Amino acid sequence: MQSLRKIFVLMGLVALLGLLLAGCAGLQPGASQGEEMEMKPEPGKITVVSVRARPSPASAANGAAYMVILNGLDKDVTLVSAESDVAATVETHETVNDNGVMRMIPKPEGYDIPAGGSVELKPGGKHIMLIDLVNPLETGDEFELTLNFDNGETMTVTVPVVEMDGMPMKMDESENK
Repeated sequence: MQSLRKIFVLMGLVALLGLLLAGCAGLQPGASQGEEMEMKPEPGKITVVSVRARPSPASAANGAAYMVILNGLDKDVTLVSAESDVAATVETHETVNDNGVMRMIPKPEGYDIPAGGSVELKPGGKHIMLIDLVNPLETGDEFELTLNFDNGETMTVTVPVVEMDGMPMKMDESENK
């Protein structure tokens, strides 16, 4: 009976170890859980992954789109603008900490993406600002967003509206002072 119990305990420990290792799969050395492994760009092209927007409250006039842009080209490129018919105005923005208050400021120069590198647009950082939404963004919706790069390339991506965790508090959406 004692040896049968030891076998079950050992099997349980092996299963637990397997689950722990599966949970860590894909993490870079030194990365903590919740951090994504750095994605490698596809050689010779610009790729956009992890495209998403969060739902907007019915009373909200603005929304935002997030993504990761991978530059597989042999030279730097800049995302200079974006366009969509879901909002009257679409701008590149960045959230900054201004004396403890998080503010969104326009980045009319766009975002540089180094050759062979990437830029992540995420809540609390760089993002595509959707100003004066035509309709609220609701979970399950999708919309088209066209990205314009300084090398003349344009790319239209489909943006799903999904529930997302984490949003900095104390936002001030006023212009940069």
